[in-house]
Amino acid sequence: MTEADVAAVSAIRVTGWKAAYAGIVPQSHLDGMTIEADTQQRRQHFKRSKERTTNLVAADTLGRVVGWACFGPFRGTGTGATTGELYALYVQPSLIGSGIGRTLLEAVHAHAVTHSFDLVLLWVLNENTTARRFYERAGYVADGAVQADDYDGVSVSEVRYQRSL
Repeated sequence: MTEADVAAVSAIRVTGWKAAYAGIVPQSHLDGMTIEADTQQRRQHFKRSKERTTNLVAADTLGRVVGWACFGPFRGTGTGATTGELYALYVQPSLIGSGIGRTLLEAVHAHAVTHSFDLVLLWVLNENTTARRFYERAGYVADGAVQADDYDGVSVSEVRYQRSL
């Protein structure tokens, strides 16, 4: 990913949230998301995290960004230095099921191995059954850890998955 890809990544991220989390995250939160605001936030994050975080994009045959994955060291506690975390994986909603997500996930795994990670963790919204099935088909298993995030006063549960590399 380059800085020039940030706006396209934000468009995929915002439309992905609105498609995948409708009925899970409060609609007021989803309605408040804008590509412009996300682009500003993503640009700042991209500049700050270049050394610690790997951002990968998938492009179609015309060079348009159609997917994005973000990976780095695990942000929590209680794990070793060889534990990585998949922070995000989004595919343009109209292309879900086309193999782009699987390709990005395989690229994340390859990157993780080359950087001496032997375990990858990720968080998934508990009610996002589509994403949970995707990760389970890729060899991830829920490890029993749970957390919740607040969206417009509503607590939304997440479950943690892991996969050994």
